[in-house]
Amino acid sequence: MPKNSKVVKRELDDEVIESVKDLLSNEDSSDDAFKKSELMVHDQEEKDVDVEEGSDVEDERPAWNSKLQYILAQVGFSVGLGNVWRFPYLCQKNGGGAYLVPYLILLLIIGIPLFFLELAVGQRIRRGSIGVWNYISPKLGGIGFASCVVCFFVALYYNVIIGWSLFYFSQSFQHPLPWDQCPLVKNASHTFVEPECEKSSATTYYWYREALNISSSLSESGGLNWKMTICLLAAWVMVCLAMIKGIQSSGKIMYFSSLFPYVVLLCFLIRGLLLNGSVDGIRHMFTPKLEIMLEPKVWREAATQVFFALGLGFGGVIAFSSYNKRDNNCHFDAVLVSFINFFTSVLATLVVFAVLGFKANIINEKCVIQNSERILKLLKMGNLSQDMIPHHINFSSITAEDYSLVYDIIQKVKEEEFDSLGLKSCQIEDELNKAVQGTGLAFIAFTEAMTHFPASPFWSVMFFLMLVNLGLGSMFGTIEGIITPIVDTFKVRKEILTVICCLVAFFIGLIFVQRSGNYFVTMFDDYSATLPLLIVVILENIAVIQIYGIDKFMEDLKDMLGFSPSQYYYYMWKYVSPFVLLCLLVASIVQMGLSPPGYNAWIEDKAMEDFHSYPTWGMIVCISLMVLAILPVPIVFMVRRCNLIDDSSGSLASVSYKRGRIIKEPVNLEGDSASLIHGKSPSEVPSPNFGKNIYRKQTGSPTLDTAPNGRYGIGYLMADMPDMPESDL
Repeated sequence: MPKNSKVVKRELDDEVIESVKDLLSNEDSSDDAFKKSELMVHDQEEKDVDVEEGSDVEDERPAWNSKLQYILAQVGFSVGLGNVWRFPYLCQKNGGGAYLVPYLILLLIIGIPLFFLELAVGQRIRRGSIGVWNYISPKLGGIGFASCVVCFFVALYYNVIIGWSLFYFSQSFQHPLPWDQCPLVKNASHTFVEPECEKSSATTYYWYREALNISSSLSESGGLNWKMTICLLAAWVMVCLAMIKGIQSSGKIMYFSSLFPYVVLLCFLIRGLLLNGSVDGIRHMFTPKLEIMLEPKVWREAATQVFFALGLGFGGVIAFSSYNKRDNNCHFDAVLVSFINFFTSVLATLVVFAVLGFKANIINEKCVIQNSERILKLLKMGNLSQDMIPHHINFSSITAEDYSLVYDIIQKVKEEEFDSLGLKSCQIEDELNKAVQGTGLAFIAFTEAMTHFPASPFWSVMFFLMLVNLGLGSMFGTIEGIITPIVDTFKVRKEILTVICCLVAFFIGLIFVQRSGNYFVTMFDDYSATLPLLIVVILENIAVIQIYGIDKFMEDLKDMLGFSPSQYYYYMWKYVSPFVLLCLLVASIVQMGLSPPGYNAWIEDKAMEDFHSYPTWGMIVCISLMVLAILPVPIVFMVRRCNLIDDSSGSLASVSYKRGRIIKEPVNLEGDSASLIHGKSPSEVPSPNFGKNIYRKQTGSPTLDTAPNGRYGIGYLMADMPDMPESDL
């Protein structure tokens, strides 16, 4: 985005202007490409124009092949694993269908406005996160670096989850599935069921023992899990190959990685609705609990989910948007992607609760059978009288409704002795109320339900392939949030940087594939992103609205979009969103302070999870993650504030001619630091509202009512030189 341009002073160096005229007069008149070029004379020190004009790399900046490819990239980045295993859990926990009300309200208040803001700045300035915020205010250039650090932290453990999904995917080509039943252990005398599995369940045992081979605490590393190490390597190879050419390679993969999950979700929904008990699950999910909706905790969790669901603050949104054309309707994109994300979450929730309803129905049937047998034993022993059992009850084929009737009768008649009878209520709602999220949902609850599907290996392959694609779509945006800003800032080769980034991340990621690696994933997930990203987005809002100026920003949007955005965004950006973000930051800090820092460790002897507090070194790591993520902001601010980097630029640009374009080549000219000659093709010249430019027609050109953006390409433009960032930081 340009800053306010100043009119070029009349006292511009006459010699520079004459050199421009000489150049024009000496060029081959038959060169049509050159005729369509323009020359711009810039005042480097005092005048500001769009970054695109001041960058010698923008001419060659990659672009999306189509609008569909771009939308799929943004959808793939925003729609991730959290939509499948986090949103349904929050919906179940926070009032069922009533949870959708605060979620939608907060989506409109902070979600869409802030998503629109990031899309707009990326598209207007056409840089990654470092270049964008460094341009708006060099003192706030650390925002971009903070985004890159957070992206790197998240990428480290997010790709581990893709590795887990790859492992389960590779194990799904078996019938029966390997987590269908508990393994048998043989010794010299007899064969018996593995005790750890018998105390928990087949899927729980397979996850903790076969897949993770988990240790009993964070301090007990246990060495590398080689199966998961190979899967992690495969995940990073996939990401590297997809990202090595930037959007030119990843953009094509988006057609599959972004669309395939929707095919799988629809297939699962249709299949799930045909299962017994699925309607009970969906009814339970959408039954609103209005009293819960009024609790502050519900609104805090809804705001956090909106914030992370759209990928705000990561830099991926800005990076993808920076490859757009200037006149792209980013407002439409923001609304479209936000609501696609929301409806994807609702679709995933329907699928999850349909399948969990089916699973709860199976568990409930087993509960009814076991407790009916218990009642029969009590009748034979004389603890219960046959007279209290209704005559129509047949215990050999008892239904859940009949059992519930018998249970209520026994509870009333044997009120004092009831607890000693050891009977369970066997209510399907009790099973559905067991909130499960994250890996517990994907790798335990959902996998257990799929073992009861007909053709279970097929559905398992589809499910874990969907998880891989959801993870890859988000990883592409996360890695783009690291690569694009660094390439834009330091002008390194994208291919080399991508390979180095993936290699470094893989070797650091080995800590997550130790036997204790799952505990490190929990640590990074809890502490590496939440607070730093909230601070980053608050600073983004301040940078655009306060430092750059909301009135100028609205004018920029009008020029880009071709229409004035609604004043709704004006008030959201200026008042509502900053206030809500600050409240969310305070609430998150308070919640973090009240919650004891720790993790759930798997205890092999008990075959259950037990909460452990982090050791001292673990607390140091948690604090270090938060500090390192936000540290670039104060460091860059102090470097700029104290002028620790010499950014003096007493240079003038000479002009060379290449393929119909005028390329600036900086050279130091003694005694003249006031101007710069720079050429742009007509299609790349900034739109009229971004600066007050002076146009001078060539001698002998026809008289035209030339627009300030010089679209006719017949004159040369005396324009303002962008006040580029004081440093390439």
